[in-house]
Amino acid sequence: MVWQPRRRTLDRRYARPSEASLQREVRLVNSTLDQDVPAHQHSARQDSALNDRPNSPLAALIARASELGGGSAPVHKWNPTHCGTIPMRIAADGTWFYNGTPILRERLVRLFASILRREPDGEFVLVTPVEKVGIEVEDAPFQAVELVVDGEGEATTMTVRTNMGDVVTVGSEHPLSVRLDPQNEGFIPYVRVRGELDARFTRPAALELAELAAEGADGRLEVWSDGVAFPLEERSAGDRA
Repeated sequence: MVWQPRRRTLDRRYARPSEASLQREVRLVNSTLDQDVPAHQHSARQDSALNDRPNSPLAALIARASELGGGSAPVHKWNPTHCGTIPMRIAADGTWFYNGTPILRERLVRLFASILRREPDGEFVLVTPVEKVGIEVEDAPFQAVELVVDGEGEATTMTVRTNMGDVVTVGSEHPLSVRLDPQNEGFIPYVRVRGELDARFTRPAALELAELAAEGADGRLEVWSDGVAFPLEERSAGDRA
């Protein structure tokens, strides 16, 4: 991914360091958050390990995100200055990368996920009350890794767990949708998690979902959850005519 600032004058905190510096930073980030470190110690440990790198694009962002506490932040309420983009990417399989290197610490990934937002123009950004930076998302930012089904037919309720720990009930507030897979022309299911952020069903979860499908009144396969019917295939051109 090529680093492209959105403004001619980029916030100095996000001025691009050298490639060697970025690689060292990724190794530092991956080694900073050990899984046995209590959550309340994260900010202090990150400060001591990262704040000595004044040009680090992640140091201030991690520190501010840590101060926001656990759970999803109220990113929809914030409208800070756009500080450009950073070389962070969420792959289609849900893996997070920084400058091409996987971010291995789950707690750090969840920290970033808690401040993720999708803008009206489709851009994905990490947001704190005082800054936002753009990142790349290949498909959906989250993965739907587990499906729990209760009831049958129109009385079915489906609950989905994501790789970020979100648990949502499929329904009007968390609708199900399908998109065409360009590789095999099949359909991939997604569920809305929060805001404009979706979770893509993993293959096992998608197969479980397909087992629940039945033909609806319009001839398309559909599933029900929380009183709402969701089609699992698009109408053909002839049907739409």
